[in-house]
Amino acid sequence: MDKQFWQQKWQSNDIAFHQGEANPLLVKYFHMLNVAMGSRILLPLCGKTLDIAWLLSKGYRVVGVELSELAITQLFAELGVQPVITQQGKLQHYHAGNLDIYVGDIFDLSPELLGTVDALYDRAALVALPASMRPDYAKHITMLSAKARQLLITFDYDQSLLQGPPFAISREQLQQYYGQDYSLNLAASVELQGGLKGQCPAIEKVWLLQKQRRCGVN
Repeated sequence: MDKQFWQQKWQSNDIAFHQGEANPLLVKYFHMLNVAMGSRILLPLCGKTLDIAWLLSKGYRVVGVELSELAITQLFAELGVQPVITQQGKLQHYHAGNLDIYVGDIFDLSPELLGTVDALYDRAALVALPASMRPDYAKHITMLSAKARQLLITFDYDQSLLQGPPFAISREQLQQYYGQDYSLNLAASVELQGGLKGQCPAIEKVWLLQKQRRCGVN
């Protein structure tokens, strides 16, 4: 899987992963991040998700990262706002009001470009990446966010029944990716109505990742 895979998805409008409403799990469990109104929330591989509009409507600032420029032009058009577009390093920066989007490879985004974030919401990034890419992604996103709290949504299903993405990710894998820096707390397990892509039973899991407390360190 490479960048061309996702670019082609958007070019051909093959975006069944795009939901027609804010994710109900975000709406129900966002409070667990315990962030004040006005906090800055990072959404990696955000596409044109309606989760962005929901967060903005609740008074949060949003910063997203997305590979497809087409997705982001559609996002701003659907929000009804005209962004200011600038080039920042290898990335394009779209800005309007409380919304910042960086278009390009997330691995080209640095903490200096990103700025401070207060929390991270990952519904579509980790589950979209093959196993070979996930350790590097987890390390990079942890560094970008300075170990900010994460609300993470994963899928649990029989991977042999359906080729990802989204991929099935186990607790053991999450521990491998994030366990050095975060404590992992399972907030909810919810049966996915109709199954995954209508093809196999699946469970959506909501995780709260919180920075590890190091005992005995001055």
